Amino acid sequence: MPIDEMRSTLRPEQDRDAVGQAAVGRAGKRPTLEDVAARAGVSRALVSLVIRAVPGASAQTRERVLQAAAEVGYRPDARARLLARNRSRLLGVVYDVRHAFHAELVDGLYAAAERAGYELFLSGLTPSRDDMHALETILDFRCEALILLGPETPAPTLAGRLPVVVVGWRVRDPSVDVVRTADDLGLRQAVDHLVQLGHREIVHIDGGPGPVSAARRRGYRTAMRRHGLGERIRIIPCGQTEEAGATAARLFLDEGSLPTAVVAYNDDSALGLFDSFIRAGVAVPDDVSIVGYDDSWLSRLSNINLTTVGQDAQRMAGLAVDRAIARVEGHEVADGEIVLPPYLVVRGTTAAPANRPVPLRRAEIR
Repeated sequence: MPIDEMRSTLRPEQDRDAVGQAAVGRAGKRPTLEDVAARAGVSRALVSLVIRAVPGASAQTRERVLQAAAEVGYRPDARARLLARNRSRLLGVVYDVRHAFHAELVDGLYAAAERAGYELFLSGLTPSRDDMHALETILDFRCEALILLGPETPAPTLAGRLPVVVVGWRVRDPSVDVVRTADDLGLRQAVDHLVQLGHREIVHIDGGPGPVSAARRRGYRTAMRRHGLGERIRIIPCGQTEEAGATAARLFLDEGSLPTAVVAYNDDSALGLFDSFIRAGVAVPDDVSIVGYDDSWLSRLSNINLTTVGQDAQRMAGLAVDRAIARVEGHEVADGEIVLPPYLVVRGTTAAPANRPVPLRRAEIR
């Protein structure tokens, strides 16, 4: 029955409640301005004035309309209004669902975007969904800027079409902004820590191709040579997942000879290494010390308690959002690259090697 006919058959005190129930009860439909108008007993135009906070309605009417909106569950479609003004206030984020550290970055991005009045649109990378698919989706949803966490593409495809901020690795394209940690320094800190404990057989399991892996390999080599261990440098081609770490562990076990310490590309691969060693009866850290990278939530689990190189996820995320919004809104920025220092977090997976129970003093380290 049309709403006007319903009104004609109802007493005044029943009118609003019945019409409102009819509006709310339309299954599968989001409440509209017409629903609010019917509930409040005013015109759609008057409801629009109140919702948009435009002068023209009395205080009493305004209160009645807002109460009606709450009762029918009406929420203004902010996205539609922004798109009508050719704005979405959406920041697109491409991230890898397999990496624990990316979850912490996304959490920080949400918080920073909300503070600035923006929203995030997440486009994830999975084993069956590559970076090009993820990037194209960002365009489909009219995001105003792109924040890349996952794909280490040589040159981000969307640069020049919208502002691009890369989090985590160096990009030589001057049109792309970068927020990253000094990865080579992080590996040097890890090796320094292990050498101080007395380790000499220190292996690095590598993250594969890409600029971050290259920087961490470089830091490992530099530190080993600085400590006079250049002839003991060993890098195992690996990857960035738990499965990759497990594969590296099987390689060591098959060889029948374990290093005294391993520095993993990240916490995920370190966890795969740790789990495989424990299952094989290898004690960590008594038999092998392990260092990860990222200080993700995985590393802080009590049953893992991983020594790792930390990155400040909240700060990195905040800087990335600030830079993306600055570019969107046409503000000047001082520098296209922001490099943050890493920091070592010592926990329970590193100790002096069994054949050298007394750690070296700092003065003994070259």
